[in-house]
Amino acid sequence: MTLCSLFFRHAIAALLSGGLLSAQEARKPNVILIVADDLGYADLACQGSQTIRTPHLDALASAGTRFTSFYVSQAVCSASRAAFMTGCQANRVSMQGALNHTSRDGIHPDEVLLSEMLKSQGYACGIFGKWHLGTTAMFSPLKHGFDEFWGIPYSNDNSRYHPSLAAEMPPLPLYEDDQVVETDPDQAQFTRRITEKAVSFIRRHQYGPFFLYVPHIMPHVPIFASERFLGKSAHGLYADVVEELDWSIGMIQAAVKQAGIEEQTLVLFFSDNGPFLSYGNHAGSAKPLREGKLTSYEGGVRVPFLAKWPGKIPAGRVCDEPITAMDLLPTLAAKLGAPLPERKIDGHDISALLEGTEGAVSPHESIVFYAGDELQAIRSGRWKLHFAHPYITVVGEPGRDGKPSNWENMKPAAITQSGIAGIATRHGYQVAQQEEALYDLSQDPGEKDNLAEMHPEVVGRLKKMAEQWRAELGDSLTGVKGNAVRPAGRDKSS
Repeated sequence: MTLCSLFFRHAIAALLSGGLLSAQEARKPNVILIVADDLGYADLACQGSQTIRTPHLDALASAGTRFTSFYVSQAVCSASRAAFMTGCQANRVSMQGALNHTSRDGIHPDEVLLSEMLKSQGYACGIFGKWHLGTTAMFSPLKHGFDEFWGIPYSNDNSRYHPSLAAEMPPLPLYEDDQVVETDPDQAQFTRRITEKAVSFIRRHQYGPFFLYVPHIMPHVPIFASERFLGKSAHGLYADVVEELDWSIGMIQAAVKQAGIEEQTLVLFFSDNGPFLSYGNHAGSAKPLREGKLTSYEGGVRVPFLAKWPGKIPAGRVCDEPITAMDLLPTLAAKLGAPLPERKIDGHDISALLEGTEGAVSPHESIVFYAGDELQAIRSGRWKLHFAHPYITVVGEPGRDGKPSNWENMKPAAITQSGIAGIATRHGYQVAQQEEALYDLSQDPGEKDNLAEMHPEVVGRLKKMAEQWRAELGDSLTGVKGNAVRPAGRDKSS
């Protein structure tokens, strides 16, 4: 036997035995999850934007399926991420709201994250962007299934760029794995650098399976675009920023194609919540939906969702069945034959909807919408019932150029308030009151026409559904304490 043939035989044996890549692992799909921050429902051309060019996202939609009734758990950063990473309502895992540099809480170590589930199935896992599930060492992404991390621990306005609290903010840390490698990095380079890290990860793990999680930092305020995109959209800085995000999606898609792994790769794209409307021309659009981030209206919790997997997910399809970001974990578990977490989750397997199975419908009898610990609304089928609740809204002119609305009238004393009023004053919102109202989302996605008096039987049915959710997850509006709420993690170290 020649030396060349001997080497070839050993190489084949190594492949088959798993020394390089087992046949079983080769059949597992790579998973790329790309999440924008505060992107509006109507910020993509394929979602109706007339001013922002998104050719790569539009191509992703054309090559896969666009879901038009896709929901996040809460319309705020940490809560949204905790929900889709655990498959649970944010309130079930006590991760309402958004963490900051003072937070000692984070996702509990006993919760099973999507990354941990995939890691247990032999996946290489990398995250490049914003983590936001805990800021201290015990909550590091590397302790939750990820092999690599490059990015920031919380939102980019938790820095010297905060419009009202800049003087109180420490330098923004940039992490590589568990080490701070820079402070106050040039935010205009975030999208480019995240993209380069993502492309490198694909190239290094192209023989798979891999889980690439890209939680982009933009377009959360403060917004920045690199020199290559700055001023190029002709529609202002926000459009520049989103067009650079679209470029990023194009680069990631190109890397997958160049590696020859398109048919082995599931690509998912959505936003963590709706647009930060108080920031005016530095925020996106949720039209025709009502309101935006920090509210339980459609503009806050319904976001764009695109899914592509050649040969598995139908191309050029649009699906309006109500599904949630919490469904991703159980769906991937079903695809991989992986066990679900032992603790109860709220997501469902939506494989049939992803694959376009004829007659497939939403597995959700109801979907609830919390703001903080308030159960504010519930959807079942085409109907959405809002309970009486306070909400924040822009009154008067929206903000401009990085300052929120009502900037001139913001008072330092109000800024220190906690809860919804505190959020409102910190970001230029005012608090309004929603009466009990029933909306037919199939005809009225803007939630304008209250049909409660016309359909009392529907109101009664949705209220009964809500009772079970209250019993499990609680509701401060009615004084109910949930019996199935699990604690967040708590770092008790000094």
